Amino acid sequence: MPDILLVILAVVFVLGVAINIHEFGHFIVAKLFGMRVDAYSFFGLGPRIAGFKIGHTDYRISAIPLGAYVKLHGDEATAPLEGGESEGEKVPESELYELRPRWQKFLVMVGGPFMNILLALAIPFTIAMTNGIPSMPAPIVGVVKSGSAAEAAGIQKGDRVVNFGGMENPTWERIRMDSLVSPEQAIPVTVDRGGQKIQLTVTPKTVEERGNKIGEVGFQPDMGVEPIKVGSISKDSPAAASGLELGDRVVAFNGTTVRNREELTSQIRENKDAPAKLTIERNGETKEIQTNAKLDETDGVYRIGIGFSTAEITTREPASIGQAASFALNANWQVLRLTGKVFGQLFSGQRSVKDAGLAGPVGIVQQISQVVKSDGFAGLIPMLMLISLNLGVFNLLPIPLLDGGQIMVLGIEKVMSWFGKTLSMAVREKIQLAGLAVIMLLMMFTLFLDISRFF
Repeated sequence: MPDILLVILAVVFVLGVAINIHEFGHFIVAKLFGMRVDAYSFFGLGPRIAGFKIGHTDYRISAIPLGAYVKLHGDEATAPLEGGESEGEKVPESELYELRPRWQKFLVMVGGPFMNILLALAIPFTIAMTNGIPSMPAPIVGVVKSGSAAEAAGIQKGDRVVNFGGMENPTWERIRMDSLVSPEQAIPVTVDRGGQKIQLTVTPKTVEERGNKIGEVGFQPDMGVEPIKVGSISKDSPAAASGLELGDRVVAFNGTTVRNREELTSQIRENKDAPAKLTIERNGETKEIQTNAKLDETDGVYRIGIGFSTAEITTREPASIGQAASFALNANWQVLRLTGKVFGQLFSGQRSVKDAGLAGPVGIVQQISQVVKSDGFAGLIPMLMLISLNLGVFNLLPIPLLDGGQIMVLGIEKVMSWFGKTLSMAVREKIQLAGLAVIMLLMMFTLFLDISRFF
């Protein structure tokens, strides 16, 4: 399949599902309350180009392939994006959104973000129920990379990490994620070495991954024995030139058995650009392939240009419903926690806006493109979870035009009703215009960041 077609399908899948599930939340709540829904465009904005009508609702495909929308009867706030105004037929008052009690309007507005968050929870829950949950190794250091931040800090193989950044008995996932959002920032670490508690400080080095600057400490757990299977090969890389193929299983490096990917990666880096011999298994046969690593000038690391086909932690255990639910909640909470930490660094001056990883439309498409090319469509599932969660939470912000802004207006109207006051149409229009201005500024700002990364 041509790369451009692959990327288009990937973008349509990720953004189409995330946006459509949001609009479906609004749609289904409005329908449950018996409100008149004029149109549900499940693909695209603007004028209708195809569809069918069931009852009073037109289910359509629209001309502009960006997003989706639900049009409640009489709601003209976003009519230009939705292909026109509501039909002029007489509609019973019982079906009008505007005449419904505020609690029903609130539920319609919150229905979209709710469905996004529900999808974000459902993805890791389903993965845990079908594939099990990662079996976390004990926080004992198995590999310390030469020249890494961990080596500079004095961390040694066999150390047990008992505190990382103030977190007692952290998991490896917690260590990795906190390092990722803390490049060039000192992190206090306590290790247990032979029964003695040693206080250290590690400063993750800045590396670039898929256009984002992240932190890397340079130590890994002892993962035991796991299959090392080639899942991707970079174009024009030493691996491609040597004849490595997707699906090859690496069993030894320079004649020494490698037990897991951390050992293989560490040995490749330490061997630098010297000739190397990979022993692989392919279709039941053992072969030896000669190669040599190439220096990546962006981060000074020697690589042969392969990616691994399995997840970072491959050992998984069967999960009960309760364990799967806990895993899903924790996965989403970690995303929110790290997002909050990054914004905290922005406001405190520890991180620049450019390095915050904020992405607009161009950046999101670029990241989807990189993921689908390296990991295939299976790699898009975690990204779908991330985008759906962020879309749900972002829409709850009290910005006019967003769901959170409309909920805020409902709250203002409720408070004003206590004093016998109402919110005039003129004020409502000014609030909508202010919200539109804020959203346009955010879009232009993130678009500027996206484009600036190309230079």
